[in-house]
Amino acid sequence: MIGTVAVMSEPSGPSPEHEALCEFLGYQREALISRLDGLSEAQARATPTASALSLLGIVRHSAIWERRWFQVIVAGRRLPGEWPEVSEPNDTTFVVGEGDTIASVVGRYRAEIGESDRILRAADLDAVCARADLVEETVRWVALHLVEETARHAGHADIIRETIDGTTGR
Repeated sequence: MIGTVAVMSEPSGPSPEHEALCEFLGYQREALISRLDGLSEAQARATPTASALSLLGIVRHSAIWERRWFQVIVAGRRLPGEWPEVSEPNDTTFVVGEGDTIASVVGRYRAEIGESDRILRAADLDAVCARADLVEETVRWVALHLVEETARHAGHADIIRETIDGTTGR
Protein backbone atom coordinates (compact mmCIF):
# COMPACT_ATOMS: atom_id res chain seq x y z
CA MET A 1 0.00 0.00 0.00
CA ILE A 2 1.29 3.45 -0.90
CA GLY A 3 2.01 5.66 2.07
CA THR A 4 1.66 2.84 4.61
CA VAL A 5 4.57 1.44 6.56
CA ALA A 6 4.35 -2.08 7.85
CA VAL A 7 5.44 -2.20 11.46
CA MET A 8 7.12 -5.40 12.51
CA SER A 9 6.57 -6.20 16.13
CA GLU A 10 8.72 -8.41 18.31
CA PRO A 11 7.37 -11.94 18.70
CA SER A 12 5.12 -12.10 21.75
CA GLY A 13 6.50 -15.45 22.90
CA PRO A 14 7.60 -18.83 21.70
CA SER A 15 6.76 -19.75 18.13
CA PRO A 16 3.98 -22.22 17.33
CA GLU A 17 6.71 -24.75 16.53
CA HIS A 18 8.30 -24.22 19.96
CA GLU A 19 4.89 -24.71 21.56
CA ALA A 20 4.22 -27.86 19.53
CA LEU A 21 7.59 -29.37 20.44
CA CYS A 22 7.04 -28.57 24.12
CA GLU A 23 3.51 -30.00 23.96
CA PHE A 24 4.56 -33.28 22.34
CA LEU A 25 7.55 -33.62 24.65
CA GLY A 26 5.41 -32.75 27.66
CA TYR A 27 2.85 -35.39 26.76
CA GLN A 28 5.53 -38.09 26.57
CA ARG A 29 7.15 -36.94 29.82
CA GLU A 30 3.81 -37.11 31.65
CA ALA A 31 3.08 -40.54 30.16
CA LEU A 32 6.39 -41.74 31.57
CA ILE A 33 5.88 -40.17 35.00
CA SER A 34 2.32 -41.50 35.22
CA ARG A 35 3.61 -45.08 35.11
CA LEU A 36 4.76 -44.56 38.72
CA ASP A 37 1.30 -43.50 39.96
CA GLY A 38 0.03 -45.66 42.78
CA LEU A 39 3.12 -47.85 43.08
CA SER A 40 5.03 -48.67 46.23
CA GLU A 41 8.73 -47.83 46.40
CA ALA A 42 9.51 -51.54 46.00
CA GLN A 43 7.33 -51.83 42.90
CA ALA A 44 8.96 -48.72 41.37
CA ARG A 45 12.37 -50.38 41.82
CA ALA A 46 11.25 -53.80 40.54
CA THR A 47 12.80 -55.26 37.38
CA PRO A 48 10.07 -57.72 36.38
CA THR A 49 10.96 -58.16 32.71
CA ALA A 50 13.89 -59.73 30.89
CA SER A 51 15.78 -56.41 31.06
CA ALA A 52 17.35 -54.83 34.14
CA LEU A 53 15.12 -51.74 33.78
CA SER A 54 12.93 -50.48 36.58
CA LEU A 55 10.34 -47.72 36.31
CA LEU A 56 12.26 -45.58 38.79
CA GLY A 57 15.48 -46.19 36.85
CA ILE A 58 13.91 -45.10 33.57
CA VAL A 59 12.64 -41.85 35.09
CA ARG A 60 16.03 -41.27 36.74
CA HIS A 61 17.78 -41.82 33.40
CA SER A 62 15.34 -39.45 31.68
CA ALA A 63 16.02 -36.70 34.25
CA ILE A 64 19.78 -37.04 33.79
CA TRP A 65 19.54 -36.87 30.01
CA GLU A 66 17.08 -33.93 30.05
CA ARG A 67 19.80 -32.04 31.92
CA ARG A 68 22.56 -33.20 29.62
CA TRP A 69 20.76 -32.56 26.33
CA PHE A 70 19.35 -29.14 27.12
CA GLN A 71 21.68 -27.62 29.69
CA VAL A 72 25.00 -29.05 28.51
CA ILE A 73 24.59 -29.73 24.80
CA VAL A 74 22.07 -27.04 23.76
CA ALA A 75 22.90 -24.26 26.22
CA GLY A 76 26.62 -25.06 26.58
CA ARG A 77 26.67 -25.04 30.37
CA ARG A 78 29.60 -26.56 32.18
CA LEU A 79 28.49 -28.67 35.13
CA PRO A 80 31.60 -29.36 37.25
CA GLY A 81 31.92 -32.96 38.33
CA GLU A 82 29.31 -34.12 35.80
CA TRP A 83 29.28 -35.54 32.30
CA PRO A 84 31.01 -34.91 29.90
CA GLU A 85 33.88 -33.67 32.06
CA VAL A 86 33.51 -36.82 34.16
CA SER A 87 33.04 -39.93 32.05
CA GLU A 88 30.58 -42.65 33.04
CA PRO A 89 29.03 -45.57 31.24
CA ASN A 90 25.52 -44.74 30.02
CA ASP A 91 24.07 -47.80 31.74
CA THR A 92 24.72 -46.26 35.16
CA THR A 93 22.10 -43.59 34.51
CA PHE A 94 19.43 -46.28 34.92
CA VAL A 95 20.81 -47.46 38.28
CA VAL A 96 18.66 -46.46 41.24
CA GLY A 97 20.55 -45.45 44.38
CA GLU A 98 19.56 -46.28 47.92
CA GLY A 99 18.39 -42.72 48.54
CA ASP A 100 16.32 -42.50 45.36
CA THR A 101 12.57 -42.45 45.97
CA ILE A 102 9.61 -41.92 43.69
CA ALA A 103 9.21 -38.39 45.07
CA SER A 104 12.89 -37.47 44.74
CA VAL A 105 13.34 -38.88 41.24
CA VAL A 106 10.09 -37.39 39.89
CA GLY A 107 10.93 -34.09 41.61
CA ARG A 108 14.33 -34.01 39.94
CA TYR A 109 12.82 -34.91 36.58
CA ARG A 110 10.21 -32.14 36.88
CA ALA A 111 12.92 -29.63 37.80
CA GLU A 112 14.99 -30.65 34.78
CA ILE A 113 11.90 -30.48 32.56
CA GLY A 114 11.23 -26.92 33.73
CA GLU A 115 14.76 -25.83 32.87
CA SER A 116 14.69 -27.71 29.56
CA ASP A 117 11.46 -25.99 28.57
CA ARG A 118 12.90 -22.55 29.43
CA ILE A 119 15.97 -23.27 27.29
CA LEU A 120 13.91 -24.66 24.41
CA ARG A 121 11.43 -21.77 24.35
CA ALA A 122 14.24 -19.19 24.33
CA ALA A 123 16.36 -20.93 21.69
CA ASP A 124 16.46 -20.46 17.95
CA LEU A 125 15.40 -23.87 16.66
CA ASP A 126 17.77 -23.56 13.70
CA ALA A 127 20.79 -22.77 15.90
CA VAL A 128 23.53 -25.35 16.17
CA CYS A 129 23.96 -26.65 19.70
CA ALA A 130 26.39 -24.69 21.86
CA ARG A 131 28.35 -27.90 22.48
CA ALA A 132 28.87 -28.77 18.82
CA ASP A 133 31.95 -30.68 20.00
CA LEU A 134 29.49 -33.20 21.47
CA VAL A 135 26.58 -33.03 19.02
CA GLU A 136 26.68 -31.32 15.63
CA GLU A 137 22.93 -30.79 15.35
CA THR A 138 20.37 -28.04 15.73
CA VAL A 139 18.19 -27.27 18.73
CA ARG A 140 15.20 -28.55 16.69
CA TRP A 141 16.98 -31.89 16.22
CA VAL A 142 17.62 -32.17 19.98
CA ALA A 143 13.97 -31.41 20.77
CA LEU A 144 12.77 -34.02 18.27
CA HIS A 145 15.31 -36.52 19.58
CA LEU A 146 14.01 -36.01 23.13
CA VAL A 147 10.43 -36.54 21.95
CA GLU A 148 11.56 -39.81 20.35
CA GLU A 149 13.63 -41.00 23.31
CA THR A 150 11.04 -40.06 25.92
CA ALA A 151 8.31 -41.83 23.93
CA ARG A 152 10.52 -44.90 23.67
CA HIS A 153 11.11 -44.93 27.42
CA ALA A 154 7.40 -44.38 28.07
CA GLY A 155 6.75 -47.50 25.98
CA HIS A 156 9.27 -49.45 28.05
CA ALA A 157 7.56 -48.13 31.17
CA ASP A 158 4.16 -49.29 29.89
CA ILE A 159 5.44 -52.86 29.56
CA ILE A 160 7.09 -52.84 32.98
CA ARG A 161 4.00 -51.38 34.66
CA GLU A 162 1.70 -53.91 33.02
CA THR A 163 4.01 -56.68 34.19
CA ILE A 164 3.97 -55.36 37.77
CA ASP A 165 0.24 -54.99 38.29
CA GLY A 166 -1.64 -55.25 35.02
CA THR A 167 -2.16 -51.49 34.66
CA THR A 168 -2.18 -50.39 31.02
CA GLY A 169 -2.40 -47.12 29.12
CA ARG A 170 -2.20 -43.62 30.45
